[in-house]
Amino acid sequence: MGTPGFALPSLDALADGGHELVAVATQPDRPRGRGRLAAAPPVKRRAIERGLRLLQPASPGEERFLAEVREAAPDLIAVVAYGNFLPQALWGLPPRGAINLHPSLLPRYRGAAPIPRAILAGERETGVTVLYLGEGMDAGDIIAQERVPIAPDDTGGTLAEILSLRGGALLAAAVRSIERGTSVRTPQDESAATFAPKLAKSDGLIDWRAPAEEIALRVRALQPWPGAYTSAAAAGAPRMLKILEASVCAGESGETGRVLRCGNEGIRVGTGRGVLVIRTVQPEGGRAMTAPEFARGHRGIEGTVLGR
Repeated sequence: MGTPGFALPSLDALADGGHELVAVATQPDRPRGRGRLAAAPPVKRRAIERGLRLLQPASPGEERFLAEVREAAPDLIAVVAYGNFLPQALWGLPPRGAINLHPSLLPRYRGAAPIPRAILAGERETGVTVLYLGEGMDAGDIIAQERVPIAPDDTGGTLAEILSLRGGALLAAAVRSIERGTSVRTPQDESAATFAPKLAKSDGLIDWRAPAEEIALRVRALQPWPGAYTSAAAAGAPRMLKILEASVCAGESGETGRVLRCGNEGIRVGTGRGVLVIRTVQPEGGRAMTAPEFARGHRGIEGTVLGR
């Protein structure tokens, strides 16, 4: 059971690992893009490519879907980023239960957005965990974990790609251990649990009163969605400006949000503590470009205050 691209390495690892996938379940097609046309989830497309039986329930708790699962008679359910709460009526069906791949070192960062939340917090390490599904959110017994370093230039997107690959291999290994009867069940330490709430579009809005280090982390963490953004009013009405790449300039300071200087290295902006150097941007309705390229086309931006 899975939906986005993050789940594809797990699906491939299980399908190529000699296991019989009696069915693949994914979310219904959703409207996407400017045309709002219905688009199939990545897992649906991969299942069709592989000729696997596909199930797309409106809800994983609906009786029709539960009947289809009973008919398929799986020994085990593997869940990777399915995107919906799974009721006990479902995960209690297989004789070997249901397991989940979660992209964090549980019990830390339980919840919907563990990857960007870990980067936002300045973590230098994260990982992947395979666990049994249970009543609590991401609170079941742990089967296996693998630690993964967070590189200084990792974004939410690049880290997700790494964790999806490492997680797919770990999930396949966990399934083999369950099949052999050698898997372990390690209860989680509830006192060490932390949570990673779902992101909202508003999480991307830059508060220039924050320290430069914190803003730089936000720029990295919130790629590809929702992206870190501000407003720039160098030419007429304020327009949204996405910040795609930025770094901290040590030893400098300036007025909060003020564009201090535009040069070949980027656009320097004062923050609540220190200076942020904006290196790559995407103006509203435009393409991604280097900050110097943007500044050359908006010569009045130097001296203005971003975010107003």
